[in-house]
Amino acid sequence: MNILMTGGTGFIGSRLIKQLVLEKHHVYVLTRFPKKHVDSDYVSYISYKYPIKKLPFIHAVINLAGESLFGYWSDVKKKKIISSRIKATEKLTNILIQMEDKPKVFISGSAIGYYGMEEDVIFTEATTEAGHDFLAEVCATWEKAASTAEDLGIRTVYTRFGIVLDNKEGALPQMALPVKLGVGGKIGSGKQWMSWIHIHDCINLLLFALYESKIQGALNLTAPYPRQNEDFTKTLAKTIKRPALIPAPSGFFKIALGEMHQLITEGQFVYPQKALDHGFAFQYPQLEYALDNLY
Repeated sequence: MNILMTGGTGFIGSRLIKQLVLEKHHVYVLTRFPKKHVDSDYVSYISYKYPIKKLPFIHAVINLAGESLFGYWSDVKKKKIISSRIKATEKLTNILIQMEDKPKVFISGSAIGYYGMEEDVIFTEATTEAGHDFLAEVCATWEKAASTAEDLGIRTVYTRFGIVLDNKEGALPQMALPVKLGVGGKIGSGKQWMSWIHIHDCINLLLFALYESKIQGALNLTAPYPRQNEDFTKTLAKTIKRPALIPAPSGFFKIALGEMHQLITEGQFVYPQKALDHGFAFQYPQLEYALDNLY
């Protein structure tokens, strides 16, 4: 297949491209700075201004672009978080409108933050109402922008990412560092749910969404067994053979990170109902297996 993609140089996007190339697909990566990257036999880096008519027929479009959520959520940072996602998505949907022959599928990024932060609710894709905090607003607005593809009759999937576990990038190295230094422990009450997924399962589930024509609408990219923060931290500490005895007060993160603290001090239990209903098999359904593999 020929695949048009944004976010191809990011944490998840770069790994997805490697797998797509292994499966002999050609990926056209939209980027603001194509000259920074080297084209290969199966990957072409092109500008957003690249003439669409020069592209071959595009079978699928994958949209993963967006400002990182990590960092203090100042007003400027929050504007970048939302505008980067909406602008990239609008550029892509405008390209879709211009295409005479439409792609078969449009996969657009989102996050489980869509559901808001709750400790006592199990969220599945059947939950249609977004939460009421900033991240929920971002996700709902992002998905609405992507829904233009759905209006064009293209199968559209909104991939709601949980905490993607990798030992080099993403959130896990930052969570593991204080534990490795012997100063790790639960955060706040430790009762907040962490809905996670191993990077390997994350990439395979994206491919599953690409190939499986029955998958459309929201899709939770989380493992079937979320863990509460205290349990997650103890399991991580046991895996890397370090203690996890020093709790971190929620107030510290509220001061240090501003509104972003909710990603650490709050959480939600998100279940991958749609993936399981369609027969997706997780290689790392349990946290112990995932961490053992990564470390």
